[in-house]
Amino acid sequence: MSSFFGRLTRHFASTSTVGVTSAGGGSSSALPANTELATVAAGCFWGVEHVYRKHFNDKGLIDARVGYIGGDKANPSYSKVCGGGTGHAEALQITFDPSKVSYRTLIEFLYRIHDPTTLNRQGADAGTQYRSAIFYHSEEQKRVAEDVTSMANQNWWGNKITTVIIGASEWWDAEKYHQRYLEHNPGGYECPTHYVRTFKLPEGYPAEEDPKPAEAGEPKAEL
Repeated sequence: MSSFFGRLTRHFASTSTVGVTSAGGGSSSALPANTELATVAAGCFWGVEHVYRKHFNDKGLIDARVGYIGGDKANPSYSKVCGGGTGHAEALQITFDPSKVSYRTLIEFLYRIHDPTTLNRQGADAGTQYRSAIFYHSEEQKRVAEDVTSMANQNWWGNKITTVIIGASEWWDAEKYHQRYLEHNPGGYECPTHYVRTFKLPEGYPAEEDPKPAEAGEPKAEL
């Protein structure tokens, strides 16, 4: 599936829940207690969601939603995002338990599962909606994202990373048929760049450990 029209054709051919409109504002409800958000983009969101769920199931991942972020239009639809006119990226928003998996680990994993060196492209999927990006929810997340990106750039990707690190803007859930798409359509399209690479972390990294999650009853930083 190398084009927007090819991807749309696959939707209509393989799912029985087509036609549900964007839910919009997927982050508007309160987070469960003692959880945080991580929001990343790495090309076609079907594969990004699938590989995160597969790897972190029962390891701190509470929920994962595919959707749209980083654009300038309200209530974007899949067709408009893929047309490139809204500025949104196809993205994944993860709700996670920081006592079981760290934000740092989730961002390190991002650099293992896609090619961050191809600007606005993953495999044959080209356009700004397929850009590589990290949308941070706090200054601490920004610090960690920058640190991980520097490490991955120098040690894993030959100083060619194009990933953008930017503050999270309004989130919009993608249409219902996109959620857990590859679970419901196991023969569906998967971008060939979405697989786990066996990179090793460099000795002495990270230079400073991230702060431990707040104990029960302690205040958490606002996201």
